[in-house]
Amino acid sequence: MKFILIALIAYFLGNISFAYILGRVFEKKDVRDYGSGSAGATNALRTFGKKIAAMVLCGDMLKGIVAVLIGRSMGGQAGAYLAGAFAIIGHNWPVMLKFKGGKGVATTVGVMLFVNPFLTLICVAVGIIIIVFSRTVSIGSIIGMASAPIVAVVFVRPFDLKLFLFCVFIATMSIYRHKSNIKRILEGKENKI
Repeated sequence: MKFILIALIAYFLGNISFAYILGRVFEKKDVRDYGSGSAGATNALRTFGKKIAAMVLCGDMLKGIVAVLIGRSMGGQAGAYLAGAFAIIGHNWPVMLKFKGGKGVATTVGVMLFVNPFLTLICVAVGIIIIVFSRTVSIGSIIGMASAPIVAVVFVRPFDLKLFLFCVFIATMSIYRHKSNIKRILEGKENKI
């Protein structure tokens, strides 16, 4: 019962869409009607500009952090992993927005910062380097996320099987959410910064 409660709390925390809320409050627009149609920080940047995008980024990271802290306080490290996973799922597929959410990058970073900050900083650094050189946020996001299981194996000692499996899960979910971006990248049509 405890773990069901953790999952529900985290999922509904993930449902809080800062891109949607701030777009409605400040611009009277639904972010999902513009750009990529995603309710996340990157689309908020393209649609509403830097200030709103920065607030969305911070909000999306914060809900991931809060979910992990709640999960850990209620169920230890297993609760932290479960809460992190469901916060990301809630962001990506929010029932409150008819399952049309974001791609989960900022929320995943927030989750991972409190699951394993060392691993997270390496993956974020990889993502930022890729973004700087490719000028494409989606490529950096995909590669940064995909590197998480590799970083977990190579750099985290002693080897933590639960952390590795969690990283495989979040990387797989992120790559799946970026499938339309991957298609545009392969076609040479992906938006650059």
